[in-house]
Amino acid sequence: MKDFHSLLVCRRSIRRYTPEPIAPEHVKLILEAGLLAPTSKSSRPWQFIAVEDKEMLEKLAACKPAGAAPIAGCALAIVVAVDQAKSDPWIEDASIAAAYMQLQAADLGLGSCWIQVRGRFTADNIPSEEYVAEQLGIPEEYPVVCILTFGHKNEDRKCVDTSKLLWEKVHIGSWKPAQ
Repeated sequence: MKDFHSLLVCRRSIRRYTPEPIAPEHVKLILEAGLLAPTSKSSRPWQFIAVEDKEMLEKLAACKPAGAAPIAGCALAIVVAVDQAKSDPWIEDASIAAAYMQLQAADLGLGSCWIQVRGRFTADNIPSEEYVAEQLGIPEEYPVVCILTFGHKNEDRKCVDTSKLLWEKVHIGSWKPAQ
């Protein structure tokens, strides 16, 4: 990507991937981006589980009835779990790390998509967090926040039209009601 602003404008959620694997050095860079993410009080409460096994990706795609299908078709999924005892803002810490990994993937020309797990349920009404934890052997004290999918893009998405940004949602100095 030529610059960070262009990366932000053109990074879009990608849900369809080619079967091509991701180069190991790119997987390392994506994981490193997550490890570089800032956390409250430098607590680093997150844990990342990188999954490339197709059979496991299929199982993880069953974590909820809608919106998880990209997991089955991606080359790499990274499950973001967190030790809530290490940080009060554990959701924020995990979310920032996940976003860093997505931005790194975009910089590498790869696609990614956030699959929400926390607060969701399987088709059998099992909490998605519990389902994913059971599949991967994640201890109970590490709730799963999300699963990130990564892969080589098999769809084209247009960049955001910045002329349509909602500037009316920006307030300077204090809250100003919409006119």
